[in-house]
Amino acid sequence: MHVEQLRDYCIAKKGVTEHFPFDEVTLVFKVMGKMFALTGLDRWEKGEEKVNLKCDPDKSEELRAEYESINPGFHMNKKHWNTITLNIDVPDALVRELIDHSYDLVVSGLTKKLKEELKSL
Repeated sequence: MHVEQLRDYCIAKKGVTEHFPFDEVTLVFKVMGKMFALTGLDRWEKGEEKVNLKCDPDKSEELRAEYESINPGFHMNKKHWNTITLNIDVPDALVRELIDHSYDLVVSGLTKKLKEELKSL
């Protein structure tokens, strides 16, 4: 998966916006203002194709045990976030599933008001 594919997949989701809140190289995807994915564009230029995604803690443990390239979230809450190094041992289809999972986790935690706004988009 290339950075453009990652971006296209994330941005196509309902209610998603992209931002650079930390610096000019850390691309953050938010749904209704809540972060569900981020990636360092400077790392892609160096061949370090990584994305941080929110994940259920139990699922995180299973994924980390199964895939060498899924690790605790770099600079994130290690219980709730994974860093996935792409194009090694995690198939693109699974990466898309994990993006969906992260998005769904964030949406499930939105307020009732934000969930209603999202439905109306």
